[in-house]
Amino acid sequence: MEFDDQMRRYFGTEDLAAATPAALEAGIEHMLVDFGLEKDRARRFGMWSLLYMLGAAPDLDVAFKDADDRDAARNFMDMIDRATPGD
Repeated sequence: MEFDDQMRRYFGTEDLAAATPAALEAGIEHMLVDFGLEKDRARRFGMWSLLYMLGAAPDLDVAFKDADDRDAARNFMDMIDRATPGD
């Protein structure tokens, strides 16, 4: 699933700035449900990544059974943290 597809599916827009707080909350809830049901590792990782950027990702030990997936998620988190301007 492409990023734009996820944005439209869960938030009704490709621009998160245009989404209302209620749409964001509902989209995150929908995404968390779908994440829990998803079996495809790549799709799960993509969903988790977006949830992480939205501050709603499940903990790694809950989200990923496979150690390689947890390591990839940690690498993603580090990459995002380095790319984010200081708080």
